[in-house]
Parts: sequence; structure tokens; C-alpha cells
Amino acid sequence: MDCFVYVLGTSGKSRYLTYVGWTNNIERRLAQHNAGKGARSTRGRFWVLLYSEKYKSRRKAMSREWHLKRDRPFRKKLAQTKLGV
Repeated sequence: MDCFVYVLGTSGKSRYLTYVGWTNNIERRLAQHNAGKGARSTRGRFWVLLYSEKYKSRRKAMSREWHLKRDRPFRKKLAQTKLGV
């Protein structure tokens, strides 16, 4: 089963937010986040997919998710590039 690690982004007036997660269906998961049925911290915002990586196992995807969550400079660079913040 293929799994994906993804980074979502949203922008406000003067700041950006990013969210890192993993799934086996990116389109479905993004729709859940935008419908308010995703993680609690993503509710009430419109999210766009900034970045994704594909892995062959859930274990590898979850490991990469852990690392991306701690890589704030990478997420900031993604948001600046894709969201224009």
C-alpha cells in the first residue's frame, strides 16, 4: 500500500500556517481538512497542498512525517514560495 506524507498551507493577513500529515489518499484527506473533518488544528481554514512525498510503507511515511513536523525552516520556505507570504 502506498502512503503519502503531505504539507498543507493556509495564509492569513500577515502569517501563514502549515500542517504536516500522512495518508493513503491525498485528495480525500485534503477534502476532509477543508470540510472541517480533519485534524482539530485545521478546522475553519481553507488549505492547499504545498508538498507531498510517496512511500511504500506506512512506517516510512510516519517516520518522514515526524521529521517534517520538526523542520520549520523547510515548511516556512514552502509557505513563502507557494503562498507568497
